[in-house]
Amino acid sequence: MADLTKIEEEEVEKSLSEEAERTSRTLEEDSGISLEGNSSTSGTGHSTENEKEIASDNQDNRAKKRKLDPEDEAPRKIHEIGHGQAVAAHYNELQEVGLEKRSQSRIFYLRNFNNWTKSVLIGEFIDRVRRKKSDITVLDLGCGKGGDLLKWKKGRIKKLVCTDIADISVQQCKQRYEDMKARCRYNEHIFDAEFIQADSTKDLLSSKYNVPHTCFDICSCQFVYHYSFETYEQADMMLKNACGNLSPGGYFIGTTPNSFELVKRLEASETNSFGNDVYSVKFEKKGEYPLFGCKYDFHLEEVVDVPEFLVYFPLLEQMAKKHGMKLVYKMTFREFYEEKIKNEEHKMLLRRMQALEVDLTVLFDSERNSALYGLILPVAQ
Repeated sequence: MADLTKIEEEEVEKSLSEEAERTSRTLEEDSGISLEGNSSTSGTGHSTENEKEIASDNQDNRAKKRKLDPEDEAPRKIHEIGHGQAVAAHYNELQEVGLEKRSQSRIFYLRNFNNWTKSVLIGEFIDRVRRKKSDITVLDLGCGKGGDLLKWKKGRIKKLVCTDIADISVQQCKQRYEDMKARCRYNEHIFDAEFIQADSTKDLLSSKYNVPHTCFDICSCQFVYHYSFETYEQADMMLKNACGNLSPGGYFIGTTPNSFELVKRLEASETNSFGNDVYSVKFEKKGEYPLFGCKYDFHLEEVVDVPEFLVYFPLLEQMAKKHGMKLVYKMTFREFYEEKIKNEEHKMLLRRMQALEVDLTVLFDSERNSALYGLILPVAQ
């Protein structure tokens, strides 16, 4: 697909944003919700100072071939019963492996880079919150087996609530926490934690917390939110769980696959799929991309083999406004890397985590890796 000119990019972005806003309003009318009022203020009077928006819209502008059918604008019924159970079963069945085996994996550096990205992102927003308060409470939405527990320990947070749809993963996450706690030396700080098995696209989490009306300073949702875009109702419930209990000035941070890059690669393919011997992405068909329920089958060697859904970012941004949120910034992984690597501490962490195989070109420009990277999407209450 040829690159768009700057004028074309601006026109496409404007068109897509307007379409997302119209679609969001249609969905609100159908479901009885409202987006009226200032986007940085919720119905309970939460507000935050203006944040500088660091937005890179290049990936958005590549969606010129996206077709928005009016029939796609209405909320869709769940078209495949049991998708959540399939996701839970997949991640429950994943076996934990040791460092030695992980280091032999063909996606070793890819996983390390993703981990570095999450470490820097989490650290950044812990620092932002700590400028205002010392005791930090976090919701890890889609915690999996607890891969980010050490990041929260390093951030010296006070309380962590971990939740995931996969019950065995939640149990393993809890065990990791208990093991980490047992290894702590005398007087060494570690946060309190609670663990909840729930489908955050359908269940209201606030009714399940040990302490009713628990408020969070940060909600972290890493490589999870795209599972919610099966229907409008599920995507909105996920947002409600992520943002509904944030303290004033809190943040919803996360990573999600870059839908515009996925569609771009699909349109450039001669078939309904693309990939290589490490990953594959397969759509049901080309040319039609509904705003919800646009399913594709994603396989990544050793770690992922389950259907996912495209997340149309302009629509997600409009939906988040209903919950009193405003965009702080969004970046592709490459843009995030190029910005954060300027910091010497981040550069040293990258080396320690062995997150670069050879150089940046190999990491981002090879066919094996470039389609796998997503978007960073912090938003503020």
